[in-house]
Amino acid sequence: MKTVLQKLGFGKAARRDEAPESQFFTTGFHDADEPALPSLHWVDRARAIGARKLARPAPARRLKELWARDRYMAGLSPEDLEACAQYFDFYAVDADRDLIRQDEYGSFMLVVLHGTIAVDRQQPWGERLRLTESRAGSVLGEMSLLDSGPRWSYCTSVASCEIAVLEAAGLDAMSQTHPASAARLVGSLARRLSLRLRKLGSPALHGT
Repeated sequence: MKTVLQKLGFGKAARRDEAPESQFFTTGFHDADEPALPSLHWVDRARAIGARKLARPAPARRLKELWARDRYMAGLSPEDLEACAQYFDFYAVDADRDLIRQDEYGSFMLVVLHGTIAVDRQQPWGERLRLTESRAGSVLGEMSLLDSGPRWSYCTSVASCEIAVLEAAGLDAMSQTHPASAARLVGSLARRLSLRLRKLGSPALHGT
């Protein structure tokens, strides 16, 4: 764990080869065997779907309120929530817009502030299967943000909605300026993701 935190920039490294990377999430995992694939950035998706940036105070307050009563984010103190909110951007999105697309490589995650977002998995024959509908407080896309892997599903606005967006560059910046809060955020997201995967996975996966 200490090595991981040092690589994320949450500790002082003793040697040059242990030095924290300031762009760990932005650049992905350099040790991966596969060649790095280009990631789609939120600014490009926002432009494509006509997302409108919101003034910060009200949606930032909404994000902190939602996470303050979210049991998965219970490890974040009020000070952590305040620090985290600084690195999110906030947008309004119209209905029937694909915020996340299956199989693309993305460098951001979303938190639903208002409205409903459908999570669909496209089947090999082309049909989209509705898995769930995410509502206020739901986190979407955190897996690709943390592991630089491909998106597993489509996330599409059912109606007009408001979202908070955390990009890889924002998480990198947080790890430099608020390392303890960033570490707790990453831990909370990983725990949330692990619990969700255990609910979806087979009993054979529960021991991994």
